[in-house]
Order: sequence, then C-alpha cells, then structure tokens
Amino acid sequence: MLKDKIKLPASDKPGKIFPDRLGSLVMATGLEEKGNEIERSEFEVESGEELEAIKPGALGFHRESDDGGETVEEEKDENDQRIRQKVNKDAGSASVSLLKSISLDEKRSDLEYELARREINLEKLRRIASTGIPDGGGLRATAWKLLLGYLPSSHDLWETQLKENRQKYASMKEELLLNPSEHIWKEPKHLSSTKMHEDNNADGPLKRHEISVEDHPLSLDKESLWKQYFQHTEIVEQIDRDLQRTHPDMPFFSAETSFSQKNREAMKNILLLFAKSNPAICYVQGMNEVLAPIYFVFSTDTDKQNAENAEADSFSCFVRILGDSVDHFCQQLDNSSSGILATLSRLSDILKVNDEQLWHHLEFTSKVKTQFYAFRWITLLLTQEFKFESILRIWDTILSNTFGVQDMLLRICCAMLLCVKSRLLNGDFVANIKLLQHYPDDINLEYLLQVAQDISPDTSSYILSI
Repeated sequence: MLKDKIKLPASDKPGKIFPDRLGSLVMATGLEEKGNEIERSEFEVESGEELEAIKPGALGFHRESDDGGETVEEEKDENDQRIRQKVNKDAGSASVSLLKSISLDEKRSDLEYELARREINLEKLRRIASTGIPDGGGLRATAWKLLLGYLPSSHDLWETQLKENRQKYASMKEELLLNPSEHIWKEPKHLSSTKMHEDNNADGPLKRHEISVEDHPLSLDKESLWKQYFQHTEIVEQIDRDLQRTHPDMPFFSAETSFSQKNREAMKNILLLFAKSNPAICYVQGMNEVLAPIYFVFSTDTDKQNAENAEADSFSCFVRILGDSVDHFCQQLDNSSSGILATLSRLSDILKVNDEQLWHHLEFTSKVKTQFYAFRWITLLLTQEFKFESILRIWDTILSNTFGVQDMLLRICCAMLLCVKSRLLNGDFVANIKLLQHYPDDINLEYLLQVAQDISPDTSSYILSI
C-alpha cells in the first residue's frame, strides 16, 4: 500500500489538439481534474475442489492390525473429517460467489440509479465505474460516453447533443467519403430541375455536362478531388487488411456474415474519416485495435437508437480516447515532450520510484528497455495484451481516471511489471522479453488494477510496500 500518495500535476498540453474539422466536432479532449478516491475492488476467489468419488474399501472396513495399525473406526473418522472439510470449503466458495453476485447486483443498481438522474454526479460515476461496469443493459455504453465527455452531465441535454453530433458526423462523412464522381454529378435539386426544363425545350443534339480540368480523374492538380481520392486508396487497403485481423476469434468482427461485414464497413468509415480529417497523423496500423472496444460496446447497446448510431458515436469517442496520446502516432514527434519516447521514459521513471530493484534489473542487468515491450502497450492501450472481456474491464478503470487516459495507462503498465516481479528478477534478456511481449493471462486482473490504483504517478518521491 502507499505510504505517500502525491497527485500528478495537470498536463501542460493544450486541451484542443485536433485541427480543422475534427476540432469542430470534438470541442474538448481533457477530463475534469477533480480528484476522488477509488473504492477497493473485489478480488476473485477460486472455487473449491469438487468431492472425490468414494472408492470401494476407501472407508477402511478391515480388521484391526495386530501391530498397532489404525482401527476401522479411526480410519472412518479421518475420512469423514476430510469429507467434511471439503464440503465446508465448497460451501464457503458458494457463499463467496453469492456475495459477489449480490455485490454485482448492488453495483448495477447504483449505476442505473446514477445514470437515471437528471444531473449526473460524475465523481460518483467515476468511483463506481473504476471498479468495473456490469455487462448488459447498455450501462457501459452510456457510462463511457459520459466519462469521455461525449454526453453532458445534464440528462436533459442528451437528446439534443446526440442529434447535433450525429448530424455533424453525417455531414463530414458526406463531404469526405463520397466518391469524386458523386460530388461532380451531384447538383442541388432546384438547379437539376431548371436544367431539365431547359434541356426538354432545347432543339438539336444533347449538350454534354462540362467537366473542369480539376475534376478530371487524371488531373494532377492539388485541389483535384480525384487526386485526393487516389491518395487515400492505399490507406483504405491497409485499413481493410487490419480490420480482417481484428479479434479473429470474435465473429462480431471477423466472420463472413453480413452482420460482421457491416461492422467492418462502419469501422472502416471511422478510420478513413479520421485519416482524412487529420492528414498530419493519417491512419497508423493498430488504430483499428483501439477502435474495436468502443465500436463493440456502442453497437451492442440495448437501446436500439443508440445501437443504430454506433458509427457516429464511436467516431467522436475514438477521437476523444486518443486525445492525450495522438502524438504517439506521429513519427515526427517521437523526440518531442509529447512523443512516444518521452512517454516510455516516464514509464521507466515511474517504475524506478516504485521499485528501484526491478527497474535496475530490467535496465542494466537484463538490459530490457521499455521500448522493447511497452511501445505496443501504450500506443494500443493494452488491447493486444489481454482477452477482449479483460480489455473492457481495464478501460472502465482507464476512462474513470480524473487525470486522463495516459496517467492511469502508465500506472497499469507499471503494475503489470510489479505483478511479475519475481519472474523478471529470475529471468535474463530472452526470458524477460518473451514474458513481457506475451504477458501471462493467469494474472488476477482485479489485483493488478488495485496495484495500479495504489501506484504513485509522481516520479519525484514515492515509497511502495507490497
């Protein structure tokens, strides 16, 4: 547990980081900076051992031995005691399961009550969500939208805000994703009507539609719609390939059904629109993995209207969740204070003040640098390190953090190292690289998240005792 707990100073990065069209859709990317204490999560308790079948003669019905061996009654009592212990253990596990079920129901009830209020208490919502949001009922979809600031705290404004954001997305999609030929031939209705009337009254041969040089498919002009369209063809192909590999074990993403294809098409629209709206960042391989949890949660919302608008809502929340880490995807900013190298260095510093022994072993003894394993952890928000249901649980905690996604993300990364400390200290370069690039799935996730909550994000002074 912590002996000293020091809050991280607020980031000096500007809140509005997305240019042009994206900035008009997402007005702020920062989360509120009002601290709150996190309730301790429940730890999972393994179920007890099942009763073994009693074999013939196992109860010891035999004559007492002449050399002082056990009697029939003594052996029977011993077996009875062992059976009673097993029964008690099973009963205890059943009691724990029942308590967990009751606790989950209470959490669901608290969350439903909070989300139904006219004015949402965001501090309380963060407190509940940080311990894990129950599946089902659309609770996670609504909570994530609130935690990301996509929905306002006032319930009365939800309908207006959603309608406005969804209309903006539709307009951006129409402007940026249409085939150039659709733009060229598209005319306002009143012009089309007038032109048709003139053509009907005209004598002689039909007139051809005039196409400017800039609108020709072979035009090299920078302002040509066709030139811009062809420039993004390779990006579309890369997105398609990545989407085919997104969670191949989940039919939602990877099956060849019309349902899965619809999901991939919606995700492609989001990623391509992001790329076109942010030419300095464009599309980077792996963004599909960050989008997947958001789109899955929103499209499986039990509210039919919300599920139908999952594409528009996912786009805005995808932009927001990348808010304080978007520079990680821009290679030109790798060496800047907001680039990925600076973030990796910060993770190393956090580990050093939390466990200098482990830090020294990784940095100098086994020479396992943070960029060898944590680059993927950080840029993809741990989406490649855990099973999908665990990713959703981790994101409940990440999105609930008052100081933003990156702050809690780095604490969880540090906790991942601390939870395998003994294995790392006993490992060399090869063993440790293998362990960290294929993080073990037998780690108690709730314990790991609790360790992350207790880690100090401040690298100036800290003492850890676990």
